[in-house]
Amino acid sequence: MAQAGVAERVERTRRLGAAAAAVLSGGFLMLFVPGCASLSLTRGEAPSARDDAQRQLEQDLADHVPGAPALRDAGESAGSPPDLLGRMRAGFSLPAVEEELVQRQIDWFLEHPEYLDQSLTRGRRYLHHIVSQLEERNMPRELALLPVVESAFDPFARSPHRALGLWQFIPSTGRRYGLEEDWWLDNRRDVLAATRAALDHLQELHDEFDGDWLLALAAYNAGEGSVRRAIERNRQLGQPIDFFHLRLRPETRAYVPKLLAIAQLAAEPERFGLELPSIPDAPYFEPIDVGGQIDLGLLSELTGVPLDELRALNPGFKRFATSPDGPRELLVPAAARQQCEAVLAELPASKRMRYARHQVRRGDTLIAIAHRYGVPVELLRSTNGLRGALIRPGDDLLVPVPARGASKVAREDLSF
Repeated sequence: MAQAGVAERVERTRRLGAAAAAVLSGGFLMLFVPGCASLSLTRGEAPSARDDAQRQLEQDLADHVPGAPALRDAGESAGSPPDLLGRMRAGFSLPAVEEELVQRQIDWFLEHPEYLDQSLTRGRRYLHHIVSQLEERNMPRELALLPVVESAFDPFARSPHRALGLWQFIPSTGRRYGLEEDWWLDNRRDVLAATRAALDHLQELHDEFDGDWLLALAAYNAGEGSVRRAIERNRQLGQPIDFFHLRLRPETRAYVPKLLAIAQLAAEPERFGLELPSIPDAPYFEPIDVGGQIDLGLLSELTGVPLDELRALNPGFKRFATSPDGPRELLVPAAARQQCEAVLAELPASKRMRYARHQVRRGDTLIAIAHRYGVPVELLRSTNGLRGALIRPGDDLLVPVPARGASKVAREDLSF
């Protein structure tokens, strides 16, 4: 296809994407604040403007993108789909307990209803995937609510103990379950990888503690050794060895009751006078194969999918672009999958990253240039086909830089 034709189709897709952004950003737009479990909510467009954008987008997609009748928020279609929380309740199986520690947590959440509401609203992106994984493993569906306790469903949450992500893996436990980190990627924040690792870890703890999920949850928080020592101490004293009789640190003593309290509130919100957010029982995101490295800001510009949305679905990427060495998979809103694939199909590999041109001056070194632009030396070498560190005045070096709009996100990220 001629280059002019490619450019024309990419521009046309970009215009469609801009209309899509109005739909994807409508209602409440969730803005993530790296490193803390807090959520800012800002109003989107007025309903009438959003409806007009939706209708125009549907017409444009019908005209230009075969097989794409409409771009709706994931799971929203004619006739409201079943609610995901109802599906979760059918699989609740943790033991029902009447303990003062649980009641205290219930009272706290009832006094602070915005915490649970905001956590579940934020978790709307991830819960369908987590529930599906729990069903495949036949694990208690209450475990889908554990990220409320761990991170308030903030994929960028960081604890004082260097735990990261929805499931709050510390580096050593992350490595144990294959969650590796490099300059581009930290799999402890990756939605798919960290969920897989967390459920593997919880299942192993369940098996280690003879099928007791409450002890497994305590060990997820405090470590297996701490729970084993507490059990052995009670055995020697002739005392019960269930969770509520163990002497554990205060954080862990509150940790398990928090999950049990959230599960009770989710199971019977009407009983407690709560109105929980509706979460459609449909996939929020779908994976696409991007084929190679791509600037997330550029993809956002061309598709209209907000950069905050791409970042929230792909928090494992620490920089402004996907990793050059893979993974090639990127999560996008299910509603925007065809839009993103259409853009990628027309976007040449040479146009997927943006570069600054640096002319080497006398006294420049690769290390100094890398430091100036905030990139690793190895990235400069690989980008410019250099085998060593030798550069000469007058040489031109290409330096990967973020697309417009991505640089601010980069600076706000924990890793920048």
